[in-house]
Amino acid sequence: MNVENRTIFEGDNLHILRGLDSETIDLIYLDPPFNSNRTYEAPIGSEAAGAAFKDAWTLSDLDNAWHGELSEHEPALYSAISAAGVSYNKSMKAYLIMMGIRMLEMRRVLKSTGSIYLHCDPTASHYLKTMMDSIFGQQNFRNEIVWQRIQGAGKAMQHEATSYGRSTDHILFYAYSNSKFDINSDLVPFSSDYLKKFKYRDKKGQYTRRNPFRPPGLGERPNLCYEYKGFYPPNPSGWTVALETLKKLDEEGDLEFVNGKVYRKHRLKEGMPANNLWLDIPPALGGERLGYPTQKPLKLLERVIKASSNRGDFVLDPFCGCATTCIASEIHQRQWIGIDLSPKAVELVKLRMKREVDLTEQPNLLGQVVHRTDIPNRLYPEEPRQIHIETLFGQEERNDLILSEVELGEYRSYKHTMYGQQEGKCNGCGYELPFRLLEIDHIKARAKGGTNEPSNLQLLCSSCNSRKGVGTNEELKRKLRAEGTPIL
Repeated sequence: MNVENRTIFEGDNLHILRGLDSETIDLIYLDPPFNSNRTYEAPIGSEAAGAAFKDAWTLSDLDNAWHGELSEHEPALYSAISAAGVSYNKSMKAYLIMMGIRMLEMRRVLKSTGSIYLHCDPTASHYLKTMMDSIFGQQNFRNEIVWQRIQGAGKAMQHEATSYGRSTDHILFYAYSNSKFDINSDLVPFSSDYLKKFKYRDKKGQYTRRNPFRPPGLGERPNLCYEYKGFYPPNPSGWTVALETLKKLDEEGDLEFVNGKVYRKHRLKEGMPANNLWLDIPPALGGERLGYPTQKPLKLLERVIKASSNRGDFVLDPFCGCATTCIASEIHQRQWIGIDLSPKAVELVKLRMKREVDLTEQPNLLGQVVHRTDIPNRLYPEEPRQIHIETLFGQEERNDLILSEVELGEYRSYKHTMYGQQEGKCNGCGYELPFRLLEIDHIKARAKGGTNEPSNLQLLCSSCNSRKGVGTNEELKRKLRAEGTPIL
């Protein structure tokens, strides 16, 4: 691993993720912007004052090259993102491109035994799930966890409300692969109403009484219809267990004979394993609250970390904010890396370590937190992809074009950027097409003195490119109209 434990990176997480070694992270939790069309700021005077972020997205917020990178290397993913742009709006498309280009790097850094939890809300949860199905594979989807973030009705419904109150967030949980995958499930406390049923007690603890006979109508079970200490089943469905098991229950003190009746003792357990509906974790309250916008409670992250990692594992939070993931990881003896745009993140992790981490045995722990503003270098960088001139230009342009490997790389970069600028559309007919079906064309043909400068380049489909030849865009469109080809 090329990054040490307890590191907080300040900067754009895309660049930092691209600098992390592949297959080194055991668990990723991310609580990214939700595309809520809001701006969040911590209140002045709070411990998180100065932390703020804009959660509204447009295509102009993106690096245009991301469109081309996604369409070229992940065409199914880009198709899903484009569909969201059509069914929702361009803001959603921009948000998903921002998330998708980063999610691909998260997939790369995860170990084959790793897992990822994406925290979101209903604004984009269904689009994000489609995106993650494409990146991680729908067969590796494990759960959509619903967390009740507000203990109550949420925003109260007014007299003529058009929707129910919103009080939940969603957490999309995926494994990296479909190999054997164990969950260390947390135990959730029982409700007070449930506990009231356990009103009896003996030396083994609290219990409630249950009928040891199967309900009638389940069919005749001769092997379960036997006499025991003068008791016989009242119906042919018999006892709930075989004779040997019933004897063992009796020997262990788990049968009770009272007033001519027999009962089976159902023991009170410590709790029930967590399912995908989390109602028992309140929002960050009291001394835990920092005033940080969108802060999540420590117990939420503790449940995630205990469920899907082991002691010594590496946990990554690429949108770490007020460092709740880092603190939960430290408490449970995991190694961790956090990334955030704000310089407040490193201040808050140290503040919270003083408050929430037991420093008795590690008095120098705060000094071990590393604050980095650089981009890490991979110890094992991957081989660059081979570049073929045939994938860049139409036949007319290729006939007399001889480029160096460096120039080919520059042209590939131009093509990615132009794909974003043109929103994946041919600059002739206007149809949106996959990356591989668009070709680089010189707006002013090289045969007529055109240069290789980016300002003289555009993307055309092969049909438009062959029709244009060494002509101009205006001549191309006249040809298309004359042929009856629609121009979008």
